[in-house]
Amino acid sequence: MTEEKQSVVEGFKAFLMRGNVIDLAVAVVIGAAFTAVVNSIVKGLINPIVGAFGTKDLEKYRSCLKAPCEMNATGGIVRGIPILWGTVLSAVLTFLITAAVVYFLMVLPMSRYLARKAAREAKAEEEQAETEAAEITLLREIRDELMAQRGGGAGLRSGSDTL
Repeated sequence: MTEEKQSVVEGFKAFLMRGNVIDLAVAVVIGAAFTAVVNSIVKGLINPIVGAFGTKDLEKYRSCLKAPCEMNATGGIVRGIPILWGTVLSAVLTFLITAAVVYFLMVLPMSRYLARKAAREAKAEEEQAETEAAEITLLREIRDELMAQRGGGAGLRSGSDTL
């Protein structure tokens, strides 16, 4: 293999081995499975509820733009221009259910977890800063006391506080 082809293959291999590519692949697989669950909820639960007020299937709700709409036995359109607003409504409901489940089961808990984690880290940093400040104060007191014991440190107590 030439050097250029080898570097392209190595680059592609490095790309595939990155964690985010694998995470994306897992997300696509889970998303496909999740879509099947949401579709079954829409078709098995929501469509029958809507069917209590009209037809059993949302996809059968339609209007005719150019009347009259005529269909053949297989469901093909013979004449007219149908607007399939039931299919659009079904897709919108599927999207809303998917978005709600993703938000409430994944996004919201993760954001709450990250907020608690950030608060813990901020508290730990604050405690660390307080500890360091207390240590510096203690070191200054020790320095001042040592200087006082030597006899020449009276000026340091009221003067500069540098170490």
